[in-house]
Amino acid sequence: MDDFKQEWDLAMALEVLASPKVDGATWSAAVKWLLFYGPPELRELIGQASHFATSEHFPDLKPTGYDDEGAPCYDTQALAAALGLTADELAKQLVKWEDEAGQPAVVNPATVHRVH
Repeated sequence: MDDFKQEWDLAMALEVLASPKVDGATWSAAVKWLLFYGPPELRELIGQASHFATSEHFPDLKPTGYDDEGAPCYDTQALAAALGLTADELAKQLVKWEDEAGQPAVVNPATVHRVH
């Protein structure tokens, strides 16, 4: 976790996002760093962009609820299917993200505010 956090700072991540020549993997890493460690205003904007992109590219994938901060929560089976992954592959990816971020990627369903 600390390695990923220390690889970037705000100025570096923003410079990558502004560059028209950066490769996709580097751009993705900068966005991920901003999502985990960026200022709340940027995290909010990235969340909105993510919601828009998810709605556009995975129209059948709907949140089952929202966490206390308003972030959408998805059923892991539905998420795996939408991404073309097995449940085990998705679980491994989520563990990797949790390790990198030092934050949970999976929330306790009892804490999710359900969409009716």
